Amino acid sequence: MHDALDPARFARVVAALDPTAALRRTWPLRGGISSRMTVLEMTLPDGETQRLVLRQPDGALRGNPQAAANEFLLLERLRAVGLPTPAPQLLDESMELFPAPYLVIEYIDGAPALSPSNTLQPMAQFASRLVEIHRVEPASAGLEFLPSYTPRFIHQRDARYPDDSLGAAHIRDVLTRAWPSRSRNRPVLLHGDYWPGNVLWKDGRIVGVVDWEEACVGDPIVDLAIARLDMLWAFGIERMHEFTECYRTESEFDLTDLPYWDLDAALRPVFNIAEWATVDLDRADITEATMRAGHRQFVDQAFEALRA
Repeated sequence: MHDALDPARFARVVAALDPTAALRRTWPLRGGISSRMTVLEMTLPDGETQRLVLRQPDGALRGNPQAAANEFLLLERLRAVGLPTPAPQLLDESMELFPAPYLVIEYIDGAPALSPSNTLQPMAQFASRLVEIHRVEPASAGLEFLPSYTPRFIHQRDARYPDDSLGAAHIRDVLTRAWPSRSRNRPVLLHGDYWPGNVLWKDGRIVGVVDWEEACVGDPIVDLAIARLDMLWAFGIERMHEFTECYRTESEFDLTDLPYWDLDAALRPVFNIAEWATVDLDRADITEATMRAGHRQFVDQAFEALRA
């Protein structure tokens, strides 16, 4: 791994972007576990400053050597259809400066809204933005290169859970036996990790949706279920239900199979929930213990919905 404090490599990135600019300073962006992100603050010839983000999608690259290139292309296409995503600036697959491909993207001046006091109005905006994403037609937006979503329980069909305290084996077995035979909704663009930490706010409105490395195509309820678990962790089950009802009201999608997708989403953290709990959210009340309790609550409500 490169020395994150070594400015020489970052200075060469700035030179590739704009030979007339000078690197002023850098600092890491917090909040993720699968990508390393570094802010590059540049001084322009007129004395103005500009910020960009150097993004190294390490987790995605392990599974797909084209992950950085695909993300760069995806951001280009999403900007073209009007979604508030970072504008891509540079793709470098040469591995001359860093041991893996990276991309440089726009720095969006905003911050996640992670206060536990969030009310219905932010929930409505969270839901509206997700509906907007799901209304993007993959074919017309030129997103044919994105993979189709495969349910998590299928990926984990032969998995052995070293710590099954989250009930993963039971969830997987239930889904294997009872999975719906077909999707009730047309395939749409999925963000793949739509949670409050990836949604940036400024002056009371959403100004950006970031971290698109898990984007794919599939039933929109995949994203809804993923977001619901994170909403429960961040804001509680009542806010999760508010978010869901806002989405239901605004979208045209069929939510009948939501309990199944909830259980599929519940399999996402079963191998590394302790690592997820280390993400710095400025929320001392969110711990591994509270996330485990929330996970149980989320799974219980899904099973209760299926029984009903």
